[in-house]
Amino acid sequence: MFMHTKAANTVYVTRRENARPQAPLLSVIVPVFNEEEVILHFLRATRPVLERSGLRYEYVFIDDGSRDRTADILSEELANGLPGRLLGLSRNFGKEAALSAGLEAAKGDIGVIIDADLQDPPELILQMLDGWRAGYDVVYGLRVDRSSDTLMKRSTAGMFYSLFNRLANIDMPANAGDFRLIDRCVIDALLRLPERNRFMKGLFAWVGFPAMALPYERPPRLAGAGKFNYWKLWNFALDGLTGFTTLPLRVWFYGGALISVGAFTYALYLTLRVLIEGIDLPGYASLMVALLFFSGVQLLSIGMIGEYVARLFNEAKQRPVFIVQDVIEGGNTPQSAKQTDDAANGA
Repeated sequence: MFMHTKAANTVYVTRRENARPQAPLLSVIVPVFNEEEVILHFLRATRPVLERSGLRYEYVFIDDGSRDRTADILSEELANGLPGRLLGLSRNFGKEAALSAGLEAAKGDIGVIIDADLQDPPELILQMLDGWRAGYDVVYGLRVDRSSDTLMKRSTAGMFYSLFNRLANIDMPANAGDFRLIDRCVIDALLRLPERNRFMKGLFAWVGFPAMALPYERPPRLAGAGKFNYWKLWNFALDGLTGFTTLPLRVWFYGGALISVGAFTYALYLTLRVLIEGIDLPGYASLMVALLFFSGVQLLSIGMIGEYVARLFNEAKQRPVFIVQDVIEGGNTPQSAKQTDDAANGA
């Protein structure tokens, strides 16, 4: 069952529906990191679904510096005819960088981003394709049941989505993960974004395009362990907030102004009290409390400014988001519909 979460102009949706290629190539983009326990289960679960779709397809695996047998298993499967390719990154760059590498390597007219842990049901790909054929460029999975996550993770995730949508100037759907189908036009738009600090959920929302939500219940992980801990999630949240809003800087500006006005008013009150009543209060304890409080406020404000300066520093260095050390090609991967048309036209 689909949910139309955004008001999309029906003119654009109708035009897209009529212009969809008849034989598109589907790229399944899968970032992996130490997934040897689950990767074969993932292939056994996804290949029948892709075959039922009737579309030509390719896998794009991005090995984000795995230290187990993940790369060995995938290279064997590719050698045995699995269509697609394996990108081996030179080290662990993080999931956001791996997703960027996968988008760059995908050749399909459609891309489906999915994790290998099977918490995103592959069967939903068929329903996502129905949404794409109906003219929507983005069909994203909306997690309506996160009972497989811990209570703390569910609570903090809810607070983050609420805070992000209040502060940022974009509307990022709550509980929408990376699991989604995106059209080639969305992939091309994402590849034009040059920033190094990449918060992909925010970038998916920022580029826009007609979008549709597909609610689903998220099952527990089939095997292995998740790679995110709370410290990584905290830094991930900071990247998201600082990448899409400058409101925290404004908060400290207005907060500093308010504190200054309050301090000036209190100083005026003390002066008038001494002049009128002739009472001079020593106030050593209150003075120390005030000094410690305002010192803490200054350090917090400097720290917030430092978060933005650090991101400016990373952008100024212009280092690549990822480095690919090797690409292992699989079986005969079909061409995209655009490539087929260009070849037929002699381009």
